[in-house]
Amino acid sequence: MMRIALFGFLLLCVSSVLAHKPSDSYLGVSVAGDTVRGQWDIALRDLDFAVGLDSNGDGEITWGEVRARHPDIDAYAFSRLTIALDGKPCQPRVTEHLVDRHSDGAYAVLRFEAPCQQAGASLTIGYQLFFDLDPQHKGLLRLEFEGGTRTAIFSPDTAQQSYELIKPSRLAQFFDYAREGVWHIWIGFDHILFLLSLLLPAVVVFRQNVWQPVGRFKPAFWDVLKIVTAFTVAHSITLSLAALGVIALPTRLTESAIALSVVLAALNNIYPLFQGRRWMVAFGFGLIHGFGFASVLADLGLPRDALLLALVGFNLGVETGQLAIVAVFLPLAFSLRSGWFYRRVVLFGGSILITLLALVWLVERAFNLKIIGF
Repeated sequence: MMRIALFGFLLLCVSSVLAHKPSDSYLGVSVAGDTVRGQWDIALRDLDFAVGLDSNGDGEITWGEVRARHPDIDAYAFSRLTIALDGKPCQPRVTEHLVDRHSDGAYAVLRFEAPCQQAGASLTIGYQLFFDLDPQHKGLLRLEFEGGTRTAIFSPDTAQQSYELIKPSRLAQFFDYAREGVWHIWIGFDHILFLLSLLLPAVVVFRQNVWQPVGRFKPAFWDVLKIVTAFTVAHSITLSLAALGVIALPTRLTESAIALSVVLAALNNIYPLFQGRRWMVAFGFGLIHGFGFASVLADLGLPRDALLLALVGFNLGVETGQLAIVAVFLPLAFSLRSGWFYRRVVLFGGSILITLLALVWLVERAFNLKIIGF
């Protein structure tokens, strides 16, 4: 039963990656009096699947192709978004079309305003974009009111949400960004697979050219603690520096380096080079992963009045999500460490699968290609 549980855990992580990268859209909304203004960033790859943007079928979406479909994009998107103040509907209309680039590709940018019948004390948003096509899709909301910022996530289970139009407290902003941090480590498949690659050998030791089970739980626990702590400290440093604008690296370089880190961490389980020093690998590459987290935070936006608090909340959310993964994985791995199943199927087979997957990522990101659809 424990074998099935661990195997299912690994399959869940890897199969989610193989299926496709979960899609997100970014909805920024501000309320001033009786008018709601906003900006909606929607991935072109998602819109292409929904309404068909690549008219000549060459695999490339040009600005001309996007511009030709503006009416269809507007009709599709805003038929799946409702806005109301105090329960009275507001009718959005697009004021500008742009194309922007996020860390995971090009996005159509729809700027809009929605005049309402009167000012209100509560805002209700109904969000249904892509849920019928992709149940994993999420809408990431940034709501601004009187200088305060809140965040929220729309999913099929939370498709309609209401917000009191009061300036959020610093504590509320802290918890909003902590929730975002948890969510983004759970959908950050490259980060998860890097961490799992380092954790897989924690319950075994490489002696006489073979992996052998550790005798007690305590050494495995301390090994995991060193790895997780090193990774946390490292990505916290670069996440903070990048989010505050102190350091900036090209997204393509960062994402390629993250993919490379997964390749090397997984290969180390097949040809051990860093046995006993995996925490150093976790720290070194954790610095790179911090820039990846920062790109997500940049997409969300940081509140001007509580920038440091939101940054700390997001980072703590990342750590909470990370610890949840460890809490599930470590007891299962320890219970199976002595059998052939763990060493041959989970450790060796899992590492090969992760290596191949990360190599695809590396080629795609380094050469701006798309090899398979995830």
